[in-house]
Amino acid sequence: MTELTGAVVVGGNLNGLSIARSLGRRGVPVWVASTPNIKLASFSRYTRRTLQWPTGSEEDQVGFLLDLAARNHLDRWVLFPTSDESAALLSKYHTQLSARFRVSTPEWNALKWAYDKRLTYRLADQQNVDYPATFYPRSESDLDSVTFPAILKPATHASVNRFTAAKAWAVGNRDELIGRYIEARSMMTADQILVQERIRGGGESQFSYAALCRDGKPIASLTARRTRQFPVDFGYSSSFVETMDVPDIVAPSVRLLSAMKYTGIVEIEYKFDARDGLFKLLDINPRLWTWAPLGARAGIDFPLLLWRLMLDMPVPELTAPPGVRWVRMSTDVPAALHEMLRGRLNPISYLRSLRSPLAFALFATDDPLPGLLDLPLFAFKHFHNRFVGVRKGVPSEESYSVKS
Repeated sequence: MTELTGAVVVGGNLNGLSIARSLGRRGVPVWVASTPNIKLASFSRYTRRTLQWPTGSEEDQVGFLLDLAARNHLDRWVLFPTSDESAALLSKYHTQLSARFRVSTPEWNALKWAYDKRLTYRLADQQNVDYPATFYPRSESDLDSVTFPAILKPATHASVNRFTAAKAWAVGNRDELIGRYIEARSMMTADQILVQERIRGGGESQFSYAALCRDGKPIASLTARRTRQFPVDFGYSSSFVETMDVPDIVAPSVRLLSAMKYTGIVEIEYKFDARDGLFKLLDINPRLWTWAPLGARAGIDFPLLLWRLMLDMPVPELTAPPGVRWVRMSTDVPAALHEMLRGRLNPISYLRSLRSPLAFALFATDDPLPGLLDLPLFAFKHFHNRFVGVRKGVPSEESYSVKS
């Protein structure tokens, strides 16, 4: 029976591809529901069917999923999100969707602490977890105490606009801050806007704790460093990630997850602040992350383990060894070239960083088409975002993926 229990993946981005490959290689049937302009996972041989995801209300989307299950006899299939927004949808409607599906996100009482950054930092306060100085301005007059450099970030990504698509805006002085704040206010209410100190350093200062949890207790976990990112100075996404022993982020992560009573997969991001030697919480991502195939290469296949957990199958306790690497060549090559031009990386060191054990973001000998399409789709996505998608308010891939 279990081999016939499939998965419905909400989102056809790189995260959706990772889920389709992870489960499809084990014979699990995978269906992907995707918006028309985000179909990377649809090109995988492991995606058995692609469906058009409705862009209407949350009620319409939940109705779509329930009707899909009823019409196709998908009872007890596992629902997987691929973005913060799809995770929030499945979480908010967990009870209704559970009538047909196994929902892989925790219920809203747990997930809300990750989804809304205002709650994230409140929880960090409660659990004595360090995070960057954060301000909650109600007007321009509240910006006087901000120190620079800084960033503006939305509390949630519930709406689609230039601000939420960018995830965060960097500002270097007061004039930039005021201008960006006024722009952000034109798109959302003041209580949705956070201003946060920007900790200096690039990807080499950013670390992650990733885990599969049951009732707030990690079962399988790893710690990693985002060694290179793209763009280099203010990275939207990781381009090269490697597992490392980072014990300083384990205990605070465990405290957060325990307080949330979290069940599912999660990635918690930190940035190392060289000024005081502290790792500071940035985000809690309650769904799969871009570099998740690193886990599989290191012996922790997160989508598969989550699928097993949802089916009440045994899941072993696992931790990943250091020294395993992941790369997305379409973004890592330009990131590396940029670092070389700055004199911070040389060609020999770059080539050595790509030594085995290494996982590729898209290239796979058993599933070659997505890898061949990565560069043209990446270029099209950024053209669409810059010139079409955000102007029209249409969700782009950024709306269904994240910067990790």
